[in-house]
Amino acid sequence: MVAMTTRISGIDDLENRVGTHLGYSEWHAISQDQIQLFADATGDQQWIHTDPERAAAGPFGYAIAHGYLTLSLAPALLAEAMVVENVAMGVNYGCNKVRFTSPVPVGSRVRLGVELEDVQRFDGGAQYVSKLTFEIHGSERPACVAEVIYRVYA
Repeated sequence: MVAMTTRISGIDDLENRVGTHLGYSEWHAISQDQIQLFADATGDQQWIHTDPERAAAGPFGYAIAHGYLTLSLAPALLAEAMVVENVAMGVNYGCNKVRFTSPVPVGSRVRLGVELEDVQRFDGGAQYVSKLTFEIHGSERPACVAEVIYRVYA
């Protein structure tokens, strides 16, 4: 299945879509190289992520991606699932809730599903809350579920 980007035409259209599922990103493979780059960038060299041989004897039986690596994919994957057009710019504003519900094995594929939960206008723009669900191909449990806040400016 090829992801189709949902195009939202400004703040009025965004408000009209509250309570709807906006779409999915493409599937993306998680590689050991990507995990190592994330470990190097963040200083989180925990062996469960960076040492596949040791991780094979660990609690999961394989190396896993950092939870925050999964969450950090949100901007790129979100852009594949949806885009708000006819605004000057958009920014990440924060998270209300983040849960890492299942480990992401090295070599697995993940995708992002987006549900629009709320939109609140403010002078010059709007703040919206989306539920992001990071799915693992072939798994019934998602890797991560996050309630995130974005702002768009007119």
